[in-house]
Amino acid sequence: MPGAGYRPGVTASPHLPARPVVGVLHPGAMGAAVGSALRRRAGAVIWAAAGRSDATSKRAELADLVGVPDTEAVARRADVIVSVCPPHAALQVADEVAAALDGADRRPVYVDANAVSPATVRAVADRLGADRVVDGAIIGPPAWEPGHTVLWLSGAAAADVAALFAGSPFDARVLGTELGTASALKACFALQSKALPAIWLEMAAAARGFGVEEQLRGELERTGVDVAAALDRATAGSAKAWRWAGEMDEAADALAAAGLPDGFSRAAAEIYRRMADGRLP
Repeated sequence: MPGAGYRPGVTASPHLPARPVVGVLHPGAMGAAVGSALRRRAGAVIWAAAGRSDATSKRAELADLVGVPDTEAVARRADVIVSVCPPHAALQVADEVAAALDGADRRPVYVDANAVSPATVRAVADRLGADRVVDGAIIGPPAWEPGHTVLWLSGAAAADVAALFAGSPFDARVLGTELGTASALKACFALQSKALPAIWLEMAAAARGFGVEEQLRGELERTGVDVAAALDRATAGSAKAWRWAGEMDEAADALAAAGLPDGFSRAAAEIYRRMADGRLP
């Protein structure tokens, strides 16, 4: 079994044809980068155009992805489907694909590349088949050049999916064949990438509410804290706060399943929800 850090070459795959058709659901900023990265190894990269925004259509066009009518068309044509969506929508997207495949003889490999809990990944596998689902965790920004983003993969077909990213800006690494391990890694990573910044947001909001923000800033700076850098990091994701709330909910579920306190992530989720709808002071 390949271990952590394994980087595949291009080999014959027991799960996929040599030049598979890849479907991306959906080409947001990350999905467009994933689709573009896969064009080198794929016969075609397709996406479901129905009901998507002009911004999504433009991203897909720039990434040179081929539009098809809807999710059913993606499910019926693709050999591999990569789900890159907001965490709270992961099961809904899987349900749509499962419904589209109802009665079909062929079953695509389905890569859930969302920031979800191991339990959510297993629920996706219940819908689409554990042997055809790959658990994916993207750590880093949308990758248009190498060296910034790692795609961790686990599941029966993880090595075959990783091979599709060989030579791409995404550094694909296989954790093993057990579903949920990639998502568990992402959930643990999210404690520092999103839960810690949420503490800064709450601290700043509380200080403003009590009228001691200037004094707090002075004390932090006096004790060696780079306040500007910390607050910049905390507010950098303000446009994604609605999405980060869902990721923190999923991370909390992962921590609870491990028998650990989940309050850090639950609180972070609430901070991001308030940030998203303007309720954070």
